[in-house]
Amino acid sequence: MAAVETVLRGHEPFPALAVDRHWNLVSANAAIGPFLADVSEPSLLKPPVNVLRLSLHPGGVAPRIVNLAEWRAHLLERLKHQNDATGDPTLIELERELRAYPSGLTSSRPAPVEPSGIVHPLRLAHGDAVLSFISTITVFGTPLDVTLSELAIESFFPADEQTRTVLVRLAKERAAAS
Repeated sequence: MAAVETVLRGHEPFPALAVDRHWNLVSANAAIGPFLADVSEPSLLKPPVNVLRLSLHPGGVAPRIVNLAEWRAHLLERLKHQNDATGDPTLIELERELRAYPSGLTSSRPAPVEPSGIVHPLRLAHGDAVLSFISTITVFGTPLDVTLSELAIESFFPADEQTRTVLVRLAKERAAAS
């Protein structure tokens, strides 16, 4: 876990989090704050925090996701692919639950998702700004610890200069406050 914490801290001032195989939050760096601002349903932040539920629940981050329909389609496609590969009953139930949440669509046409797409941007309203992110997922290829084999790290990178500037400013504010 020390290696995971090092990776998370090393990614600051940009957000990163570690999740288990069921998408439950294991750890996150301090830069994850903008994602958690204005969560109106407190139960979503009680452990175990499921990051997919937190992202798509109407009382979670979803109301602040500017491109919710696209981001939702991307997450659900990722989860469906994982379910097709594993048949894990916990993940199948999670997918069923998430599909029942509001879609963010203003029409009945589903949001397009390019299955072979390399980048699915996340656009998140934060105050007066819209923060734009791309993300990567890191898994440990040959871990010696079975716990690490079930962890993934999602690292969010600024997709534009405005996002980079806001994240650097927030990191300076956190440092000054501590």
